[in-house]
Amino acid sequence: MPGKSGALRHGRQAPVLGNPDDIIDDYLPENGNTGYRVSRYDLDLQYKVTTNRLAGTAIITATAKAHLARLQLDLAPTMSVTQVLVNGARARHTHRKGKLTVTPTTPVPPGGALSVKVRYAGNPRPIRGRWGEVGWEELTAGSLCANQPNGAPSWFPCDDHPVSKASYRIAITTDSPFSVVANGVLTEKRTKAAQTRWVFEQTEPMTTYLASIQIGQYETVSLAKSPVPVDLVAPRALRAQARARFEPQVQMLDLFTRLFGPYPFPRYTAVVTEDPLDIPLEAQGFSTFGANHCEPANDAERLVAHELAHQWFGNSVTLARWKDIWLHEGFACYAEWLWSEHSGGRSADEWAHHYYAKLAASRGRRPLTDPGPDLMFEDWVYKRGALTLHALRLRIGDESFFALLRHWTDKYRYGSVSTEDFTTLAAGHSSQALGDLWQAWLREPALPPFPLRS
Repeated sequence: MPGKSGALRHGRQAPVLGNPDDIIDDYLPENGNTGYRVSRYDLDLQYKVTTNRLAGTAIITATAKAHLARLQLDLAPTMSVTQVLVNGARARHTHRKGKLTVTPTTPVPPGGALSVKVRYAGNPRPIRGRWGEVGWEELTAGSLCANQPNGAPSWFPCDDHPVSKASYRIAITTDSPFSVVANGVLTEKRTKAAQTRWVFEQTEPMTTYLASIQIGQYETVSLAKSPVPVDLVAPRALRAQARARFEPQVQMLDLFTRLFGPYPFPRYTAVVTEDPLDIPLEAQGFSTFGANHCEPANDAERLVAHELAHQWFGNSVTLARWKDIWLHEGFACYAEWLWSEHSGGRSADEWAHHYYAKLAASRGRRPLTDPGPDLMFEDWVYKRGALTLHALRLRIGDESFFALLRHWTDKYRYGSVSTEDFTTLAAGHSSQALGDLWQAWLREPALPPFPLRS
């Protein structure tokens, strides 16, 4: 939860936006906003593929948490704002350095309803930062969104921090030869002349970095109808290759449902782009892969399992602070090992020994619970996170371990979590104290000895 600003601590009603005390997350100090809580985004977008031109109207429904004489939203400078309304009345606004600052005609009291309507347009492009370029990106024929961790403002105004979860309605109109995939369930598709309007409803709470739109000349193949619809979306030329590579998702979904608990969303989709991608992209309800992930020599099956596991660990149960990224990546990495174990490959223990040797030879020496922003997406965080789970599994046994994972995904379904939430919950699934394990694997920079079964 966002902390109180310095102004509030000293009894003043309006938070001093931009004050260092308003920083929500040290890893992303410029993202996220205080003073309100968003409950819904309604996005109505028009996109011209050939010119990469995006025009949109965003309606953000929120509740004031403090007396709001002004408020801020995250929005990239590439988007130009033409009008802002607050609760139906025109509001003054300024847009500088990725922050849209809005001054309502009438301040909003604590607990007051807040509806912010923003009209904007521009040529979206990725936001450049320490993690490379993230956000809206053009493809050879279409576009995609790769928002993690701070790319959402490249295409819509938002409160861009993972603790800020909301429901979404995403409507996008684009050129008719192109198909659209977005979060949630497709509720409307209507073609008029050379344009098609697609409307998606995402009712389960979703954080901004998981909001996504993929546009391309795609065809849809159904891989399963129940218990959860599983689809493959790919260019016609790649459809046969992609189907061969992605059909195991159905069995993966069955395994992960048994190990982790019910799948948390109405459907799951794998999107394969015509272009190659360095890494797959995670979004709520679907994942995006490049054409290169269909090649026989590519290690795609591991990545398919990893991205699917994120639907439980990262999308439904989401970190509250980026320093706890191991709660996403360590769990998804361990899911790769579990799938390998189940499907006749190396066991999880064999993978643990393999990656332990690599970590022991690496230079990564940071606490897992606070790796620092520069290192939070490094492979050693993923693998040490998975090793931490393996150490826990060996300590408490398979029955207690998987009962804990199911309890975790049930208790915090659609919620925001911390490492402390997980260690506290784990205590109830262990007959012995776990403090030494957490100290060694989570908090000490040095790599502990390889774990032994109790």
